[in-house]
Amino acid sequence: MPVLPDDRPPTVAVVGFGYVGSCLSAALADRGLDVVGVDTDAELVAELGRGYCRFQESGLSELVLRTMAAGRLRVTTDYAALDDADVVVIAVGTPVRADGSLADEALREVCAELGRRLRPGRLVVLKSTVSPGTTRNLVLPLLEKGGLTGGRDFALAFTPERLAEGAALRELSTFPIVVGGLDEESARTAAEFWQRSLGVATIGLGSLEAAEIVKLADNWWIDLNIALANELAVFCDLFEVDVLDVISAANTIAKGNGQVNILTPGVGVGGSCLTKDPWMVWRAARERGVDIRTAPVAREVNAAMPAHTAGLILRELELLGRHPVGARVAVLGLSFKSGSGDLRATPVLDAVRALTAAGAEVRLYDPLVDREAATALFGSEPERSVADAVRDADCVAVLARHPELEGLDYGALPLAGRALVLDGRDCFSGAEIESVRRAGHVYRGIGRR
Repeated sequence: MPVLPDDRPPTVAVVGFGYVGSCLSAALADRGLDVVGVDTDAELVAELGRGYCRFQESGLSELVLRTMAAGRLRVTTDYAALDDADVVVIAVGTPVRADGSLADEALREVCAELGRRLRPGRLVVLKSTVSPGTTRNLVLPLLEKGGLTGGRDFALAFTPERLAEGAALRELSTFPIVVGGLDEESARTAAEFWQRSLGVATIGLGSLEAAEIVKLADNWWIDLNIALANELAVFCDLFEVDVLDVISAANTIAKGNGQVNILTPGVGVGGSCLTKDPWMVWRAARERGVDIRTAPVAREVNAAMPAHTAGLILRELELLGRHPVGARVAVLGLSFKSGSGDLRATPVLDAVRALTAAGAEVRLYDPLVDREAATALFGSEPERSVADAVRDADCVAVLARHPELEGLDYGALPLAGRALVLDGRDCFSGAEIESVRRAGHVYRGIGRR
């Protein structure tokens, strides 16, 4: 069985230098470890070589480039970099297909390659989100094809990725890490690695499957909670009640080990995890003869919110005397999450499509997203400034609340007379709402008036 070196920090290879892999690699290198990132995206590697990091995460670009310049982090497309690593962390993307099944091609490729290169005494940690049983029934056999036996010749563990975009680097150094091992020694070795390398506490679970389910449970709960918040917003709107007042009061009651904690409604749910993990739960249960109902219902509720938001905009514009056809709508914030430039599965796209289908003229602006990526996704080039986006607009729809968009003086914006200001993240304060109204405009949020 593997034993981490006592006389030096372990060398680490992180396979998959996407959002998760880049954050983890930079954090480990920053703590003095020798880290190599391996990714099949040659352009990504070339960009890093030119001093450009494409990932939009607070502090990440600087940390990646600084640790690369210090020689503690390098990134390559060559799998040979795995040969000398004491620890290999697999962090490749694991999307789901339309039927909810795991698209495991990248994971299979990595495991097959690693199996050919694996040497005795190594620790392998899977961090990609997978269905329960994947580490044991897919990863382990592929690794063992190289001739070694898991639990005897090498350790195998699963540690779920549970980072929130915008706070990932801070959470890597503070959040406890969940560990499930192939056997007790694998779990012990993995826990020791995370404690030594990141200085964080670990939560040991009794099996690989338990650790795999933790990530799914987290995102299943979050998606359900947001679905509740979104339907509560629709419900409150029927009675002209501010949903945030209701949520604030409801959240004061103690329940379990904490309090009721209803999240905030909004334009919808996006990102690479919340939109796929509930379907992974549904599929895994269905394959075993059980019909999980809450996961698909929450997905359907949240997936409907972009169209609901677009419909709210169009109805309010008609009340202002603007016909949807030709109405000018400025959409501020295109990413799936406020404070992030990530466009993956952004709900803003479906909202924009619904507005465009109704005949509205939509202009886009986002200070954080990659302009080329946004143009390719939305089919039109974002404006260069807020002023360009909102000029003569009948509606300003804030669909991602980035720091640059906080505290805008809507009374000073060059809008088309009395306009609609749509708060698509329910993030405006009372003072901001009053400012909108003093300027003569109409404020609407998701379940707010």
